[in-house]
Amino acid sequence: MKRARLAILLISGLLAAAPAARADEKTKETPGPGPEVKKLGYFLGTWNCVGQVMPNALMPAGRYTWTDKCDWFPGGFQVVCYSAGRSPMGPTKGLAILAYDPEEKTYTYRGIDNSGSSSAARGTVEGNDWTYTSEEKVNGKTLHGRYSMTTSPTSYSFRYETSEDGKNWALVMEGKTMRPVKKERPERERERERKREPAEPHEMK
Repeated sequence: MKRARLAILLISGLLAAAPAARADEKTKETPGPGPEVKKLGYFLGTWNCVGQVMPNALMPAGRYTWTDKCDWFPGGFQVVCYSAGRSPMGPTKGLAILAYDPEEKTYTYRGIDNSGSSSAARGTVEGNDWTYTSEEKVNGKTLHGRYSMTTSPTSYSFRYETSEDGKNWALVMEGKTMRPVKKERPERERERERKREPAEPHEMK
């Protein structure tokens, strides 16, 4: 009998503790994406990009075209972009990860491409203007990079500049990135779809 009463007391205690444990677990859950992370949602979707590379010591000059396809990484904290296009050096493919660093209060960029190169940068945003800066070693020297964008709902212009001293900047590439334009169907076709009319014989050819 004593054992039975002890078992009942133990079970009652566990049942009483369960809601408190669940409440404690909820307080330990990782918070969801904040407003700074949600700003990265601007870059979601498909973008068609056209740029002009200026004469420079890093890459051949010429026209650069590519398409970015961006989506949230599971969890909703980072945006992952896959790109494919053509540069003055030939076909290009790349992968980029956009995120926000709450400790440093800056945006981060990490990218790789099919040439074997990789890059990293930190950025800030003020209104419609995004600016990413970076430092890397090129031929044993520190090279400063600055990538700036001015955004609108359907496009953004960009500039990439480099500097050896962080003061005097040289333009390497500039261009524009746009969302694809959706083609509108003829009014008669849209009206027929609304009424679910069959197409006329001569229109089906």
